[in-house]
Amino acid sequence: MTQRIELATVMDRLALDGLITEYAVAVDDGDWTAYQGLFTPDGRADYRSAGGIEGAAGQVAGWLADTMRLFPVRQHLIVNRRLRFGILEQGTGDTARVQADYVNPMCFAADGGAGDGAAGAPDFVCGGRYAFTLLRTDEGWRLREVVVREKWRRVSGVRPAPVPD
Repeated sequence: MTQRIELATVMDRLALDGLITEYAVAVDDGDWTAYQGLFTPDGRADYRSAGGIEGAAGQVAGWLADTMRLFPVRQHLIVNRRLRFGILEQGTGDTARVQADYVNPMCFAADGGAGDGAAGAPDFVCGGRYAFTLLRTDEGWRLREVVVREKWRRVSGVRPAPVPD
């Protein structure tokens, strides 16, 4: 590889890392407009393994907005990111796939979903793996698909249980 290609690859890796971080922050902050803006126009998300839905990013954002009211305190940690670039229309690096593990501690709302929650030990913690499919667009890298594969969860001190496939 030439130095120019190596630099471009490093810049792409930084951009993809930033995009995935923005995804986590948008979900944790409940910024559903920002969440939708991270996706391509045909972007989709699949949260079925975690008890959610699969659909267009806008539809899923609406579902998340309703569901996350139960957990006003949440902190999404996305780690162990493995990145592979793909080829689109004879170019290199126009697509990418990232697999990354996550741990997601959350606190239930004290009033069942309408309040701010309370700081303290999380009531609900889950973990698993994300599969991100990304596309380089005129606006930069965007998510084309996000698939959540929840592997385990613990609720209020109950021993973690595997999540069925």
